[in-house]
Amino acid sequence: MIDITSLNTADAGFEQQLEQLLAWEQSTDDAVVTTVTQILNDVRQRGDAALLEYTKKFDRIDVASAAELELSSAQLDEALEAIDAEHRAALERAAERVRAYAEHQKMESWSYTEADGTVLGQKVTPMDRVGLYVPGGKAAYPSSVLMNAIPAKVAGVPELIMVVPTPAGEKNELVLAAAAIAGVDRVFTIGGAQAVAALAYGTDTVPSVDKITGPGNIYVATAKRLVFGVVGIDMIAGPSEILVVCDGKTDPDWIAMDLFSQAEHDEDAQSILVSPDAEFIAQVKASIEKLIAEMPRADIIETSLAKRAAMIQAQDMDDAIAVANRIAPEHLELSIEDAEQWAQKIRHAGAIFMGRYTAEALGDYCAGPNHVLPTSGTARFSSPLGVYDFQKRSSLIGCSAQGASELGRCAATLALGEGLVAHARSAEYRIKD
Repeated sequence: MIDITSLNTADAGFEQQLEQLLAWEQSTDDAVVTTVTQILNDVRQRGDAALLEYTKKFDRIDVASAAELELSSAQLDEALEAIDAEHRAALERAAERVRAYAEHQKMESWSYTEADGTVLGQKVTPMDRVGLYVPGGKAAYPSSVLMNAIPAKVAGVPELIMVVPTPAGEKNELVLAAAAIAGVDRVFTIGGAQAVAALAYGTDTVPSVDKITGPGNIYVATAKRLVFGVVGIDMIAGPSEILVVCDGKTDPDWIAMDLFSQAEHDEDAQSILVSPDAEFIAQVKASIEKLIAEMPRADIIETSLAKRAAMIQAQDMDDAIAVANRIAPEHLELSIEDAEQWAQKIRHAGAIFMGRYTAEALGDYCAGPNHVLPTSGTARFSSPLGVYDFQKRSSLIGCSAQGASELGRCAATLALGEGLVAHARSAEYRIKD
């Protein structure tokens, strides 16, 4: 039997117990930081030469020039043709839905003109070039390619560079097919911290980018953290999370499998059920014991559930919603009656899945909204990846003569108050007598 933590919001020590349950901080391994820093500096200084050495060392690929690490558009198209019809249809349908959703997120430029002729506004422009990191080898994450690449293209990014390691030359056809569907412009078969360094600093072969997005291991995450400021990054993501709020009227097998869907990611993933129905919580526990044997990744699921999962009994639905807002989960399932109404009370969540039929897994692949979501409570202040992450805003200010005169007096007064005389004079020169 899996020993899953049981909590009750009525208990005196509930808040402290919840705090301990949620506590997670990516370990800062000094050895990893040291290694990654060395790789970043090496690639920055020696460019392609360092890139070739690390690719030979870590991915066991020995080529004479970095140009040989680039895949042609023809190779991407060949991968698309090589996959079976069912997978191709699913990728194309998912891409269509992700693109349709992303189109609604586009920010547009705007401006208005004041009575004296002064023009104020905002100019929205896409980034020039974006880098997408994709795990490679046996790991297959074509959905991540779609979720990262399509919003960038909808935003109008003219050049999207994808890096994907191919250990010992092992390419994943689904990943390359997804790149073809999503409109990725260039693909390099490099990975790890060295790929992040190449994207951040540029080499003779790999162009530097404005922003790096996409998942990766601890070396990739550490590299992204260290190059932030030179380039933008999407986020430093923690383990995957799901919180299910249920009123006790959903099939307990469904809820158990929803909890499994995140627990199977890795041993640090977190799956939480919150319900005011104690009997239903017991039914879900029974479903977990019944269904776990069917899971190919049962060992990972069991470890995750025993280590970080919880069954929380709330006092009522309002209390359950309060717990959800306190946790600010990456994925929140509202498996309840009138889910859309209850969703109005949610203030913090990466993605909200409304109703009994809306499994979180649909959002991972093909519902449309992005699956790159804030974790570890960061939904309190951050949002899912979207088109807006690949667009920049510039303020527009255009003063008429009259506007410059009126604003000049105000600006000069404030500037003198701050002791900045040149600021004041600059504004005063434009004041009409």
